[in-house]
Amino acid sequence: GGMRMMMESREEMEGAVGLRCTWDISPPAGTPAKWVKLNVGGTVFLTTRQTLCREQKSFLCRLCQGEELQSDRDETGAYLIDRDPTYFGPILNFLRHGKLVLDKDMAEEGVLEEAEFYNIGPLIRIIKDRLEEKDYTVTQVPPKHVYRVLQCQEEELTQMVSTMSDGWRFEQLVNIGSSYNYGNEDQTEFLCVVSKELYNPPSALSSEPSHKAKVRPTLLSTC
Repeated sequence: GGMRMMMESREEMEGAVGLRCTWDISPPAGTPAKWVKLNVGGTVFLTTRQTLCREQKSFLCRLCQGEELQSDRDETGAYLIDRDPTYFGPILNFLRHGKLVLDKDMAEEGVLEEAEFYNIGPLIRIIKDRLEEKDYTVTQVPPKHVYRVLQCQEEELTQMVSTMSDGWRFEQLVNIGSSYNYGNEDQTEFLCVVSKELYNPPSALSSEPSHKAKVRPTLLSTC
């Protein structure tokens, strides 16, 4: 046992600097064969007992040690595992070199399912971290903006801006001239443009509180 642990740690150290060392010391008599065949959902994978036992708590390690898992074998002696072979490649490669490498079309969720089935803790953590990062970048997409144009007179302007409901932001003021003129009272009309950032899908719009200022559906055309 001690010799095997020394060999494994030495191989891992060398693996870390990019060197590969093949151990050709023949195992003592009575130890199980070095090579293991797995038939995953009809696809055969060939690997070593040492690779499968990199993660001691994994299903694969227990399988090839023959503990409490009496797995069926096919006619070639390969262990039969009823799982999707598509996602088994990255699992096996992770046990070989400690990195998660995926083809661009391969869903991380699929590999996560298999990593959880085979109980490979470090890989589960790596994939969950990557999925969280992806979720984070998705939420960083700039929100949509909704614009509204409100028409009001000069004296209503201050009140309207101060009573704007949460989330609405003042964007622009357009002077559209005087609407009426009684003696000295020259009331200037304004179009007030406000905007709101929308993080939710458009369906949430219906629950928007109605604005306190009067909103006229049609804009006055000014000459």
